[in-house]
Order: sequence, then C-alpha cells, then structure tokens
Amino acid sequence: MDKIASINNIINSFVWGPFMLALLVGTGIYISVRTNFLQVSKIALWSKLTLGALGKKKESGVNVSPFQAVATALAATVGTGNIAGIATAIVAGGPGAVFWMWVSAFFGMMTKYAEVVLAVKFRETNKDGVHYGGPMYYISNGAKLPWLACLFAFFCTFASFGIGNMTQANSIASAVSSNFGVAPLVTGVVLAVLVALVIVGGIKRIASVTELLVPFMAILYITIALVVLIINFSRIPAAFGEIFSSAFSLRSVGGGIMGYVITRAMRFGFARGVFSNEAGLGSAPIVHAASSTKNPVEQGFWGIFEVFVDTIIICSLTALVVLTSGLYVDGKLDGAALTSAAFSGSLGRFGGIALTFALVCFAFSTLVGWSYYGERALGYLTGNNKTMGYLYKAVFIACIVIGSTMELTLVWGISDTLNGLMAIPNLIGILILSGTVFTLTKKYLLDGRDSVRMND
Repeated sequence: MDKIASINNIINSFVWGPFMLALLVGTGIYISVRTNFLQVSKIALWSKLTLGALGKKKESGVNVSPFQAVATALAATVGTGNIAGIATAIVAGGPGAVFWMWVSAFFGMMTKYAEVVLAVKFRETNKDGVHYGGPMYYISNGAKLPWLACLFAFFCTFASFGIGNMTQANSIASAVSSNFGVAPLVTGVVLAVLVALVIVGGIKRIASVTELLVPFMAILYITIALVVLIINFSRIPAAFGEIFSSAFSLRSVGGGIMGYVITRAMRFGFARGVFSNEAGLGSAPIVHAASSTKNPVEQGFWGIFEVFVDTIIICSLTALVVLTSGLYVDGKLDGAALTSAAFSGSLGRFGGIALTFALVCFAFSTLVGWSYYGERALGYLTGNNKTMGYLYKAVFIACIVIGSTMELTLVWGISDTLNGLMAIPNLIGILILSGTVFTLTKKYLLDGRDSVRMND
C-alpha cells in the first residue's frame, strides 16, 4: 500500500503541479482572448439564455432538457470540495488562494464553454434518438484521435468509482456519524438504496431528480451562508482585504509561473478552483451532450453559468464564511471541520447540523451525477453494451457501501490523480478543435441562433 501511495504521489505531483495548472488556466485564457472575452462581453446574452430561461419548461423527448443537463452537471460538480476543499485551500495557501480561485473560474468559464460546445457538435445519436457525447466523442470524431479518446474514457470510468463515489459516500457517512451517531454501515446501505433508485432509471430519472435537488441544495446553502455573513457583516471588508493583500504580497507572487514555482496561494487557488468547477477535466460535457438542444453555442452558455454558480457564488460564500470566522489563522482546523466550526460559531449547533445536511445533499448529488459519467465512459469503451452498463451500476452501488465504511486516504489520492489525468486528453482535444469553437461562436453572434443548429 505504501509503495502504491508513493507512486501515486509522484504522478499526482505532476498532474496537479505547476505545468498542468498553467495548461488548464492557459487554455481558458486562450479561448477567452479568441472569443473577445465572451464571459464578460456577452454577459447579458448568456445570462438571458440561462438565468432568464430557468422558469421555462422545454420538451426534451427521449433526451434531457438544457436545464436538466446543467442541473445534472452541477449535481456532479457541487460536492464536498465546495465545503471542505475551500477551507483546505485557505489553510494551505492563505486567504490569497481565494483570489486565484476566482481567476481560475473566470477563465474556466470559457474552457467549460468550449468543451460543452464541442460535446454537442460532435455527439452521436442512436436509433432511439438518444444523444451520447463528451470528450471521448469529440476527440475521436473531431480530432480523429480514437486512442486518446479511449484513454480519456478509461480514466473517467475509474475516477467515477473514487472521486465520484467512495469518497463522497465516506464524507456522508462520516458527517452523519459525528453529528447523529449513526453507524457508517447503516448510512452506506441506506445511501446505496437511494442512489440505486435514481440511477436504475437512467439519465432521464437522474435529470428529473437533479433538476429539483440542485436548486434546493444551492438555495439552502446560499441562504445559510448569507445569514452567517450578515451576522459577521463588520468583518467582511477585512476578509476582502486579506484576500487581495495576500494574493499580491511578495510571498504570493514571488515565484515564477510557467512551469517553475507557483506560490502556495496561486497553486492552491488554481487547483481548488479547477477541482471544484471541473473546467477542463471533461466530465460535465458528457451530460451536456445528452441535452435535447440543437444549438451547441447556447448549451455552451450553460457551461459558463455552471462555473459561475459553482465557484463564483458557492465557493466564494464558503471562503467568506471561513475568513470572517478567523478560525483558520491558527491552523488547528482544516477541511470540513473548519467550515463546520465557522458556521457553528455564528449559528450554534444549528449551523453544524445545517452544514451537515448541505454536505449530504452535495455529496449525494455528486454520486448520482458521476454515475452517469462513468456509465457513459464505459459505454464508449464497450460499444454501449447494455450488459456492461448493468454491471457498472451494480458495482457502483456496491462501492457506496464499501466507501462508507473504509479509511479512504489512498482512494482519495488515486481518484484525485485519475480525475486530473482526464484533463490531459480533454485539453488536447479542446486545443485541436478550438477553431471549430471560434467558428461556431462567431457564426452564432453574427447570424443568429439558427445558423449553428444541429440536425440530430
């Protein structure tokens, strides 16, 4: 075990090291520049077509609606990292990490936009009219690199059992055990049954659950966080002062950037931002491709919206709650324990219980979202063999019980590495096909929505 952990640490140091983080953020910068910073210059347009369309019901047939697609993507994206990961970034990299998290999210909006556009553009449709897509399809059909597509699908399949399953189940079991005294095995069995009831119904049932769960859990968490910040209102200016002063202090920017020494604030801010919103990792495009939309650019706008909600709103609120609490200074608390203490410090026991409930919702939604990612990745490798699909779901459900009762330090490390390895073939595909993204975007902005509609 120690030898495996040692080898994984070596690989992980590269996967989440300066070069990869620079590549992830650099891809977002490149796409932002080539699209004239679409996330800002066309904010009124993409806001209208995302936020402005939330109340409109759209028929999706055998596929899912555009909002259901983004709800499922957010379900998989908004997880324990939004609660525990941000606290860890602050402890490890200082308050300045929050600023660099914002930077990664700003450019990550366009990375996510590009991969969603490509997922819809190069998706396939089976004889029943069901859409399949994601990085493995645009790498294979668009970039003409089927071996690289298989590599992505392989990493994604195995990552789904770790970061998308066992670690999330373990977080739920630990939180429920510490707050309510319920045995992890009991939590694991109940959780496995609930997840099974959702995922056996396929993407349509997953989407119908996430379109209700995601808005509920987001509103719940945002409301609780805002209450805490209202209580600590007088400390908010100081918190912002710490974020900016730490981000631009000599300690924070003293090192090189491109492949040399990224300071702790930048490293942990970039890494946590990417880990939280998954921009560039290639996971979310898998479900966006299942959307009923015929317009890749408009579905891409939902990708921008996704990063905005996950990082700019939810992660920022977590960061401000932690910073205004002041509990991060001595370094005695970290992760979920630090975030929980920050909420409890203002709201008493209710704060801890409310945060536990939010954590359970976040982790559960990640479980059901990632089950689809893994299933589709395996489907690509096996020619969408139905028997393998059923087997995958059975193993996925069993791993929930296993994950709830195990010490998962090694699993966390390996799944984190696999998650990062997904980004390499995905980013190669995005950069090779970036011209397609730019062409579709320009055509849409100049000629209107009908100019880039797909004929699935």
